[in-house]
Amino acid sequence: MADRAALRAVFERAGVPLGGVLMVHASLSGTGAAPETVRDALLDALGPGGTLVVPAFTPENSDTSRAHRQLIEGLDEREVLAFRATMPPYDPDTTPCPTMGALAECVRTTPGAVRSAHPQTSLAGLGPRAPELLDGHHPHCHLGERSPLARLYEADARILLLRVGFEVCSALHLAEYRTTPPPPRRTYRCVVEDKGNWAEYEDAALDDSDFAAVGDRLPSDLLVRREWSGRPVVQFRMRPVIDEAIRQLSRRTSRLA
Repeated sequence: MADRAALRAVFERAGVPLGGVLMVHASLSGTGAAPETVRDALLDALGPGGTLVVPAFTPENSDTSRAHRQLIEGLDEREVLAFRATMPPYDPDTTPCPTMGALAECVRTTPGAVRSAHPQTSLAGLGPRAPELLDGHHPHCHLGERSPLARLYEADARILLLRVGFEVCSALHLAEYRTTPPPPRRTYRCVVEDKGNWAEYEDAALDDSDFAAVGDRLPSDLLVRREWSGRPVVQFRMRPVIDEAIRQLSRRTSRLA
């Protein structure tokens, strides 16, 4: 089993900022580490003034996501309609985030944690700045200017990729919203307030297919690279990486226009 003090040392060597704001994407599979131990080691490295944030997305609360399609796979039309009618609405206090991994679910369920209000792309956090940073997540804005990602950018937050790559770095979605020209829009649907109450809204058509390539092209001096349990640990300031990603994704968008 992973030792809390040893893990804290790993995070400190990776540049986790004492007293800072840190958003973490993590895969603990194969490490033998309990998510509670990893959470506590991260909080130790951040100190009492630091704030820990994780993605607590709920793609199951949708009828277009891969997660939802997997849930209804093999059902006939009548069974799909029955399934949709009984889907529970998003509740920030109780709705789990199983696709986000053990650490995210651990943080979400920790006493004192706060969670943003978006029914599909919420974030959860612990620490003194979590209420401020996660408040006011507009229900029609996944990860743009009216989401916590914009406030994390302003707060000069750090990102930690713990044994995962840039392909799952959801902070890069903020760069998508800021590209020139802006991304196309699409319709999203999710369940809110009551079972079977489907809400529909428009927002940017999010596309993470280039995120791994964006990470590969980042200047090396923006990243602190370490290793834990046989896989990379990468830490970086959100602002310069988002700014560079905007340049890269804007060039992609311009080519497609």
